[in-house]
Order: sequence, then structure tokens, then C-alpha cells
Amino acid sequence: MVELLEYGFFRNALVGILLISVSAAIIGTYIVTRRLVSLSGGVTHACFGGLGLGYYLGVSPIAMAAVFAVGASMTVEWLSARRQVREDSAIAAVWALGMAMGVLFVFMTPGNAPELNSFLFGNILTICAADLWAFAIYTVVLIAVFAIFYRTIIICAFDKDFARVTGLPVKTVSYVMTVLVAVCIVLTIRLVGIMMLMSMLALPQMIAERFAHRFIPMMLLSVVISVVTCLAGLLMSAGTDVPCSAIIVIIQVVTYVVCHLVHTLRLGGHKGQ
Repeated sequence: MVELLEYGFFRNALVGILLISVSAAIIGTYIVTRRLVSLSGGVTHACFGGLGLGYYLGVSPIAMAAVFAVGASMTVEWLSARRQVREDSAIAAVWALGMAMGVLFVFMTPGNAPELNSFLFGNILTICAADLWAFAIYTVVLIAVFAIFYRTIIICAFDKDFARVTGLPVKTVSYVMTVLVAVCIVLTIRLVGIMMLMSMLALPQMIAERFAHRFIPMMLLSVVISVVTCLAGLLMSAGTDVPCSAIIVIIQVVTYVVCHLVHTLRLGGHKGQ
């Protein structure tokens, strides 16, 4: 471990994985408790359209992915809020359109897109100083939003009728949280890639649900689980030369299975008494 810290790319990966673990755990708790995992999947795959357009136009793929992610999430939120289209149908349409546009633009791009695999499957070792600043700013903003507006966010998320009666800006809060989800997805693409991103936003929370049922305890436990499993995945990847993203997902799945079995056995033992 000490020898690895001598390399700048590993230090960047270490700091990046810590920042992304914290932000993904926080926003993932909101996603899981709101049952928006399918929305995150739709936005994640819509990002592929932005990546493809970025390569085609010769501009930053991440910047274009961010535009597509925010646009897709806002579109789904707008359509479902106006009840013009069922939310799951809107998500499916956005999901399919994003992937189709991504394939089209990548096909039309002259030459090869060498970094495309890192966006699809993740490569934490490609994180640079600019990425770290973006991750850090987002994490600070996310923590500040939850710290200042926690009560408003929770009421608007879980009791919209009461929120409207008390005069809370339900639509504004919903759109702000949707944008925060979209930005988190874009920033996390470099860590685990489009193909595995949903696990990063759901598995730590699924594990935390075995032991915590209130929002704050679940969020804090998700942060701990996310940081520990991601660090373990990074270290194991460095020692085995296996893609970090795959190891992180496998560790989180194994952890969930073990915790689920322990929780089930404990419940069975209590019932037996």
C-alpha cells in the first residue's frame, strides 16, 4: 500500500474513490428510499448518447453526458409530474433513446473512440486532478444541500400532499434532487462505468437496509459500506491486476448476500425463541 502511494495516478484514484463513495452513498440513499433506482438506470444509459455525441463533435464526452443526463432526468420528472406518461414508460423511452443515439454517434465518429471502454466499464486509474476537483465540489454541494434542507427534502420526497399544504416548493425540490442525481451519475461513470453504475447507487443501501430503517442511519451506514467496499476493491485490483469496477461490484454483492443471510438467521432465531 505504501509503495502504491508513490504513484500519482494511484493517489488520484484513492482520493477519487473516497469522494465518489461518499457522494454516491448519500444520493443513492435518496434514490433507493424514493424507489428511483429505475430512473437512475434510465439516466445512466441516456448518458451513452451524450458520450457518443461528444466523440462525434470532438468535445468533452463527460460534458455532453452531463447535458444528456440532466436533460433525461428533467424530462422524466416533467412527464411524470404532468401525468402525461407513466414514469416507468418515460424511463424506458429515455433509456432506449440514449443508447440508440450513443451507438449512432459512435458509429458515425471517424476512427476509434479509445476512451469509450473506460466509460462503459469504468477505469478509476484514469481520474485526473480536474476530475478530483469536480468530485470534491459536487460532494461539498451535496452535503451542504442535505445539511441545510434535509427536513424539506424528506417531507417533499415522502409526503408531497403535506408539503404542498405547508407551502413547501415541492416541484423545485424534486427538480433540484433530480439534477443532483444526474450529476452524481455522470461523475461516477469514470469509477464503475455505465454498465455497473446502478450497483454503486443501490447495493450499499441494500446492505444498510438490513440494519437501519430510518433515513439518516441508513445514509451514514451506506457511506461506511461504500467507502470500505470501494477501498477494498481498489486495493484488490492493484494486487491482482483485475478491473477495479468489477471487483467493487462483486465485493458489494457478496457483502449483501452475507448480511442478508445473517439477518435472516437472526430473525429465524428470534422467532424460534
